[in-house]
Amino acid sequence: MNLMAKNKFHDGPGPSQRQLRVGELIRRTLAEVLARGDVHDPDLNRLSITVGEVRTSPDLRVATAFVLPLGGQGQEGVLKLLARNKGELRRIIGKKLGLKFSPELRFQLDETFDRLEEARRMLEQDDVRRDLEK
Repeated sequence: MNLMAKNKFHDGPGPSQRQLRVGELIRRTLAEVLARGDVHDPDLNRLSITVGEVRTSPDLRVATAFVLPLGGQGQEGVLKLLARNKGELRRIIGKKLGLKFSPELRFQLDETFDRLEEARRMLEQDDVRRDLEK
């Protein structure tokens, strides 16, 4: 395999192993910090927040956390609280993980559960069930 083909293989559309590993470390740490209430914001500490996934940029400078409040209530409020505390969360994560550069944190709603529920509803429809049984 020539060098050009090898580089194309590694620059594929998906995240690198390093991005996946760092993203998962950040996800676990962020979930732990939020669950224990390590942030100095009583409004944020009052909430139960699920951190479903963290995706990092190729240079690991930006980490996007996909979050959802327990029960799905108050989603916009949760995003505002997390944004308000992202500096402190960034410092805590950087300190706990010992990363050379602590990534900028961004927060988005995790819509995975909504998509799963929609797929489940579609599969329960009579016409879809009939097609699947054939």
